[in-house]
Amino acid sequence: MQNKMHFTDTFRYYVIIFSVFAKGRYYMHRYRSHTCGILRKSDVGLEVRLSGWVHRVRDHGGILFIDLRDHYGVTQIVSGPDSPAFREMTVVRGEWVIRVDGIVRARTQDTLNLSLSTGEIEIFAQSVEILSRSEELPLPVFGEPDYPEDIRLKYRFLDLRRETLHKNIMRRTEVIAFIRRRMAEEDFTEFSTPILTVSSPEGARDFLVPSRLHAGKFYALPQAPQQYKQLLMMSGFDRYFQIAPCFRDEDPRVDRLPGEFYQLDMEMSFVEQEDIFSVMEPIIRSIFEEFSEGRSVTKTFPRISYDKAMRKYGSDKPDLRNPIVMEDVSEHFRNSGFKLFSNILAANIKAEVWAIPAKTGGTRAFCDRMNAWAQKQGQPGLGYIFWRKEGEIVEGAGPIAKNIGPEHTEAIRTQLGLGDNDACFFISGEPEKFATFAGAARTRAGEELNLIDRERFELAWIIDFPFYGWNEEEKRIEFSHNPFSMPQGGMTALEKQDPLTIKAFQYDIVCNGFEIASGGIRNHLPETMVKAFEIAGLSQQIIEERFGGLYHAFHYGAPPHGGMAAGVDRIVMLLTGAKNLREISLFPMNQQAYDLLMGAPSEVTQVQLHDLHIQLTLSAKAN
Repeated sequence: MQNKMHFTDTFRYYVIIFSVFAKGRYYMHRYRSHTCGILRKSDVGLEVRLSGWVHRVRDHGGILFIDLRDHYGVTQIVSGPDSPAFREMTVVRGEWVIRVDGIVRARTQDTLNLSLSTGEIEIFAQSVEILSRSEELPLPVFGEPDYPEDIRLKYRFLDLRRETLHKNIMRRTEVIAFIRRRMAEEDFTEFSTPILTVSSPEGARDFLVPSRLHAGKFYALPQAPQQYKQLLMMSGFDRYFQIAPCFRDEDPRVDRLPGEFYQLDMEMSFVEQEDIFSVMEPIIRSIFEEFSEGRSVTKTFPRISYDKAMRKYGSDKPDLRNPIVMEDVSEHFRNSGFKLFSNILAANIKAEVWAIPAKTGGTRAFCDRMNAWAQKQGQPGLGYIFWRKEGEIVEGAGPIAKNIGPEHTEAIRTQLGLGDNDACFFISGEPEKFATFAGAARTRAGEELNLIDRERFELAWIIDFPFYGWNEEEKRIEFSHNPFSMPQGGMTALEKQDPLTIKAFQYDIVCNGFEIASGGIRNHLPETMVKAFEIAGLSQQIIEERFGGLYHAFHYGAPPHGGMAAGVDRIVMLLTGAKNLREISLFPMNQQAYDLLMGAPSEVTQVQLHDLHIQLTLSAKAN
């Protein structure tokens, strides 16, 4: 394992050496004089002591080689019949823990291993002590095998020994340390907010903790430190941050672990939206630049409104590495020969036809694959045109091209800047109902055609989120995102505007198709807060019950303030190239929110339940 060393030059040769002289004798540390990642060619001739795990054993015609591994790296140990340690080395096996005393010597030119930091040397073993043995392994540690996840999670302590996972966890700690340094450089102070708090609707279910002292009442683990960080601003602290643990009882997915996650949480007083951008954009950019390993990073984050993001990319977290940009092509289908679309446009004033251009996708086989994919998504299909050159003329092909005719087909090609061997897919209806599917089709086409540059981190601000949305099932207005955000236009907008047209001072940072940060300028005026919640059907009484601490603090001199929270887990996942968050987390749960290593959640005793004033009434399904 190749990890950065963090020792000073003083310890370059004498890491963890504790030597004393007594009666003329020299004593070496019980287990090691050096780590397995520090020895170099300049150390040839030194007597050293190493301890670690047996990474692998190789027998080359009576000469034994052991790759000895610890946290810092791997060192090759060699022993032959002429070595005093040869007999002991013949019995050791993979993942046994051993101590080796030996002499550093240079490898021959034909045995150099430049992929290892220690690849120019080896240790000629003088003595070996077996510190502990390993039973037969339930999963391999050497190499990077694709092994069943349930086994990997049950034996996570073994899985963490693997090079890639071990390196990912170390990268996570380095990223967090870097974040702390950068926040301190910008005069932010780290505060720790409470873990046991009050239940608060943040968009997900709370984890509840029953109170022993207060029968029938519950604490909640914080979904985010939202109210506490705002209260810190009420308390006169100016710039707060925290690497905050957050807890949400929600279903897991690739970019979201069950149970807990960590975020860079921050808040500032006396700021407007632009102040947040000017402070946090350089910090977020510097994190990616520091750990990009040569991949390019956006220098100035573009600012894209929510509405524009949905129309151009079909997502409020667009992957800007994908060059496909959707466009409205309704006018080319209105009163056209393609009756399916023209009838939809005629019957519904809100209806539109969107085009998803796909450069290099101009084959019937690709178009048919996209159509089949759409049907698997529960859609009736995905109409298309593809263009091919006939002589000197680029002609459109496919059922849609035949129905709308060459003039409309050419107009679409010209509008979208397409040419020979390109294609375009079409979706019709009310945009708010099909935009998400259109975005998925854009992503699918970009991936299938290999249009996405994997060597870039493309970051952007998404701004001007809608303050409210319409809940079709319950037929009511509700908050679209964070209820604590300030509506653009303030009280005037709340009193005079159609609520569904009000925008919020709410913003996200997105990177490569993931939302990595979200924040807003806060609603710090109690009367504005009451009006905003009233429109969403929540009375002042409910505000005081759910958010009483924050609401009352606003009555005693609240500074204008705002902030954001960036997902540490997602950032590390992007930087390491991991496929899911379990690859950058120490001891994650599985997809069913179960900790296979520790056996959590688990049953508790009747005594514990009695102390908490709880009686279980489990349904048959739960059993």
